[in-house]
Amino acid sequence: MQGLGRIAAVSERLKRGEISARALAEEALERFADPQGEGARAFVSLDRDKVLAQAETADTLRAAGAAAGPLAGIPISIKDLFDVAGEVTRAGSQALDNAPPAQQDAPAIARLRAAGAVLVGRTNMTEFAYSGLGLNPHYGTPGNPVDRSRIPGGSSSGAAVSVTDGMAVAAIGSDTGGSVRIPSALCGLVGFKPTARRVPLEGALPLAASLDSIGPLAPSVACCALLDAIMAGERPPELTARPLRSLRFALPRHYMLEEMDETVAAAFSSALTRLSSAGVTIEEIDFPELDELPALGAKGGFPAAESWHWHRELLGRAGERYDPRVRSRIERGAAMTAADYIDLLEGRRALIQAAERRLRDWDALLTPTVPIVAPRIDSLESDEAYTRLNLLILRNPTVGNMLDLCGISLPCHPPGSLPVGLMLMGRNGNDADLLRQAAAVEGLLSQE
Repeated sequence: MQGLGRIAAVSERLKRGEISARALAEEALERFADPQGEGARAFVSLDRDKVLAQAETADTLRAAGAAAGPLAGIPISIKDLFDVAGEVTRAGSQALDNAPPAQQDAPAIARLRAAGAVLVGRTNMTEFAYSGLGLNPHYGTPGNPVDRSRIPGGSSSGAAVSVTDGMAVAAIGSDTGGSVRIPSALCGLVGFKPTARRVPLEGALPLAASLDSIGPLAPSVACCALLDAIMAGERPPELTARPLRSLRFALPRHYMLEEMDETVAAAFSSALTRLSSAGVTIEEIDFPELDELPALGAKGGFPAAESWHWHRELLGRAGERYDPRVRSRIERGAAMTAADYIDLLEGRRALIQAAERRLRDWDALLTPTVPIVAPRIDSLESDEAYTRLNLLILRNPTVGNMLDLCGISLPCHPPGSLPVGLMLMGRNGNDADLLRQAAAVEGLLSQE
């Protein structure tokens, strides 16, 4: 199943007539409606009739012999920041309750629909995508699938839980500083952040346009590769794993390996041992430029500057309806000057050039996705704890966004333990090869 991918496996069952799209949709809806489950917190909106109508259309087309797309009949959930024709895009907020419905699908969503996907509903998220924790005071916080008292990670919180809990086969999220990879790591999924320019951002409510990207959360690398190709408008790939002995990974000596908890350290060390034993070349490297990242973000960075530009008028009309923790971070952008923003642009440009030099002899950077396991929700009640843990959880994935890399998070924890993610980050534009590398690593790590 790992090599084939769950989407492909379900598609084969649909082709053979072993299951119908309607039956798949009904199963997803049953999981959503389970009063003991997380449906009410994982989704901000779901229209049962719309879901069933899409599934019945898929079944009708298949029965008529019409050409079926690669996602025909497959339930896919959509993060609440994407435009879907006829629906209001709230981005996990109540400040946009009175906004007009979208006139058309975002390009990424339109491509999924054209490929036959059954769009299940709009998943919950950190308000306006502004946190890696996944808390939402308006719609509730969906519990982690392994331990409901813990966070799912964010900002694509409901996206991850919709997949782990069987309410969707896969999910679409956004990633500005790890918002696809973080919940994937903390919930035991694969999450892929493409090179930002590959999937169009139109119709996706922005957090920081300089850093935003759109990616899938799914059970396998193969599922992510398929969804990524569809959203990028590319031909779905024949995903062939790279030979393990051909892989060369760089392990930064510092910064991204700091403050690991015992569970993450043990899982990551075990993964390194298994990879090395299988012939993968792993070498520690110096990457001193990473130490410049905290200073670049000291005044709020791109998220504060660019979100303030987008939100300033809405804050004036409906600021009282924002999550205070989100509003306070957006408003940091009001104090940033044009010179501050130019400093950001120039600093990022220099870091990207340095990263190109550091990585030219390597296939990818290899690090933990997140240095700690999912914290308990009740441990985040104080603003001090919230801020500290949010920065720590965002630290490693944000490197990929700032350096304009592609990245993927893979589960690397032993069965029955809290999820831990292993992250590969490849050079800009090297997405296809990174997915082949990830398929090889996934195949090794998934072996008992």
